[in-house]
Amino acid sequence: MVFAYIGLGANLGQAQATLRQAADALARTPDVQSLELSPFYRSAPIDSSGPDYVNAVARIETMLAPLALLDALQAIEHAHGRLRPYRNAPRTLDLDLLLYGNQTIDTPRLTVPHPRMHERAFVLKPLSDLAADLCLAQGPLDALLALCAGQDLQRLP
Repeated sequence: MVFAYIGLGANLGQAQATLRQAADALARTPDVQSLELSPFYRSAPIDSSGPDYVNAVARIETMLAPLALLDALQAIEHAHGRLRPYRNAPRTLDLDLLLYGNQTIDTPRLTVPHPRMHERAFVLKPLSDLAADLCLAQGPLDALLALCAGQDLQRLP
């Protein structure tokens, strides 16, 4: 069993409902034993366009191997109409494998830890809600969040 952290985001359609449905689908995935979901946050797009995003992070305990977990995440995205017309396009659902235990993975399909998570308040804040003491290679979450202070992030009710 390993703890993995998944970033969830959407900026098309009913984003909050989509994130809840995706979290439910992930919790029902075979070999996923538990799921804890952070609060939801609204953020402006970074390096993309379109409406504001709704973001969250899920912590799961799983027996799935990293690529099998990636396949499961992509199947959930596909079930929610995820299209990839171009890089950073607006999306109905985006699921990113942020961390997989303490492993470092660098393959053509998957890079873990996620290479830009330390620069994104919309990942760091919900991640800190689940694991405040977590320290990434770039530093502790609170210090990394301080470096993202210019990124607008609003916790949703």
